[in-house]
Amino acid sequence: MEFTFSDEQRAMRDAVSELVQRETPIAVIREHLETAQPAGNQLWSVISQLGWQGLLVPTQFGGIGSGPIVAVAVAEVLGATLHGGPMLAAGMLAPWALVELDATSLLSSIIDDARRCTVAFEEAGAADPVDRISTMATGRGNDYRLNGVKVAVIDGHLSDSLIVSARSREGVRAFLVDPGDAELRYTPSLDLTRKTATLRFVDTPARPIGCDGDQTSQWRRINAFGALLLAAEMVGVAASAHTLALQYATTREVFGKPLSKFQVTRHKAVDVLREIELARVGVHAAAWQWSQGFDSKTASAISMAKSFSGEAANHSAAECIQIHGAMGYTWDCDAHLFLRRAKTNDILFGTQSWHRNQVADRYLASL
Repeated sequence: MEFTFSDEQRAMRDAVSELVQRETPIAVIREHLETAQPAGNQLWSVISQLGWQGLLVPTQFGGIGSGPIVAVAVAEVLGATLHGGPMLAAGMLAPWALVELDATSLLSSIIDDARRCTVAFEEAGAADPVDRISTMATGRGNDYRLNGVKVAVIDGHLSDSLIVSARSREGVRAFLVDPGDAELRYTPSLDLTRKTATLRFVDTPARPIGCDGDQTSQWRRINAFGALLLAAEMVGVAASAHTLALQYATTREVFGKPLSKFQVTRHKAVDVLREIELARVGVHAAAWQWSQGFDSKTASAISMAKSFSGEAANHSAAECIQIHGAMGYTWDCDAHLFLRRAKTNDILFGTQSWHRNQVADRYLASL
């Protein structure tokens, strides 16, 4: 299959790239590394004016109606530029989750009122992200109480509302929570460019949203979409780290010639490039597969993409540090920022090992 973006998809990707590079260059990102506010946090008003918060919302609900292919094109840009602003959580993940959950009545608050929303999904552990949900919901009707802890909630302390996954007597359900009702604490992760929070629920009031009954299948698709977005981000991370390494190698002279002329550097560069391109193909293939419909093959394609892109991003960022030599281990070198994003993305929405096991289980079950 020959895969290329359409003119509209390229235009959207380039528009996002131009905005984030102009508003949040690496110098601005560095100014926010040790604060609770990410670089580009103020871009939500710009995103709202452009209508990008409805990028993945179907047209019948007032959105643009783009799908997974545009999502990965944009997410790759976010990873390449180390963007930590609201585009990922509020602009793509939360609206997609509301559509999956059939909670489309809430989309107007995002599209028309420009309210920021995020998904509180991750909990401690490394097993199946849905099976390990232990936050409990008790109640009936529209009056529920939540008890539990959510970790690594992207932009959790910066959002106007929270979409929370929890277990009720019906199964895994989605609940809408006001951040002011939860015990919310900004919790820096390894990735200092993107801000996360820890949420503790102690008899926290919550309202069930979406379709009735068990929503486990919907939450599995939400997890898969989050994994696809982060896989695309890691392709961007890997590509930018590779470019940074090559830029340094062509200007740094050792024994009277550029570092890029040494065979060991060339081998590193080619090995990383091979991994980046294979990961990019995998991510694009998974996005295309989902655009045709979601099934077990789509889930496996996403798991493979998340695994391969995680491996490529970590390898590329690590080799970037190695090529920089001792300088690569310093705070002033940007290489560690790419490694931080790669390692953090690698464990969210399912670790590499879990995704690889998913692919293996589906394949062996088909024999």
